[in-house]
Amino acid sequence: MNILLVGAGLSGAVIGRQLAEAGHQVTIFEARDHIAGNCHTERDADTGVMVHRYGPHIFHTDDAEVWGYVGKFARFLPYRNRVKTTVAGQVYSLPINLHTINQFFGTAMRPEEARRFIEDEKADTSITDPQSFEDQALRFVGRDLYEAFFRGYTRKQWGMEPSQLPASILKRLPLRFNYDDNYFAHRFQGMPEEGYSAMVAAMLAHEGITLHLNTPFKRGMAAGFDHLFYAGPLDGFFDNQLGRLGYRTLDFEEFRHDGDYQGCAVMNYGDEDVPHTRITEHKHFSPWEEHEGSVLYRETARAAGPDDIPYYPIRLLEEKALLSDYVELAQGCAGVTFVGRLGTYRYLDMDVTIREALDAAAHFLEHGTCPAFLTPPV
Repeated sequence: MNILLVGAGLSGAVIGRQLAEAGHQVTIFEARDHIAGNCHTERDADTGVMVHRYGPHIFHTDDAEVWGYVGKFARFLPYRNRVKTTVAGQVYSLPINLHTINQFFGTAMRPEEARRFIEDEKADTSITDPQSFEDQALRFVGRDLYEAFFRGYTRKQWGMEPSQLPASILKRLPLRFNYDDNYFAHRFQGMPEEGYSAMVAAMLAHEGITLHLNTPFKRGMAAGFDHLFYAGPLDGFFDNQLGRLGYRTLDFEEFRHDGDYQGCAVMNYGDEDVPHTRITEHKHFSPWEEHEGSVLYRETARAAGPDDIPYYPIRLLEEKALLSDYVELAQGCAGVTFVGRLGTYRYLDMDVTIREALDAAAHFLEHGTCPAFLTPPV
């Protein structure tokens, strides 16, 4: 068949590769001038540092098949994401662990002592069914830790009160009563040695794949193709006819430093009087390399406008209602499958994006077609 894919990020690259290997002819339209979407990486010309142009992406998964799949296209080297945060002039480890607790409260508690201390003296045990981000934090870490590490950062990141956000956002972050400062707990964690763009380029390097960069998609361009896999914005596919889905976007302020600026890859800033949410120092994402110069970015979050790159779907009540209307429209479109973070209006880690792309390709190869959504986004 003659297959069209919109978007040369992870979804498009994985689906395209799987279908091309099965003998289909694949065409990919990409609006930007590069591949790999928001995980695009490139070498800085002056320092040689591998830069994550749209913010850092750390690969972590418990899915052995996905880990094996990306390993076919890139050499992954070990990397542990050890995030630090600056609050009230002190530097702490995130996620909250035993070191964070002892440092913050000026104690030297052992694991069970700290567990009892948080549960008996700090946590709000009157909250039995946390519904909001704030409820979740107060129930499990208490007001002191919540106000220091979560409230200000969350207000900056989401532009709203934590009491307005669902508890599910905070449930992704662990609370540890040991000294483990690895941000993730997945079995497989690492970084591609030569960056994500090189990995995606290897996926797209197949004679059955034709790539067109700088090619924004309009629905009429799908004429003549047997099936379309669409990884662009769901509302954009319909020319925003029902309204725009809400996203947060990021502004990046680049600066340079001669030497080591902050001693770690990611430094969060929880204080509300600091406008940026974090500073990322990109040479630390490749600890197997050595660079004298350094490339850094201050990240500031705000509401996404029509011309901004969407990063985080908001998915509150108003957006979910609009999403349901767009899903209904999408399900009435024959020969189109919506995939990826933008196509399904969901926050997806890279491994989940790849898993869903593999599943979509497998479904198509088995049935010769694919529904609008393999995983309903509502």
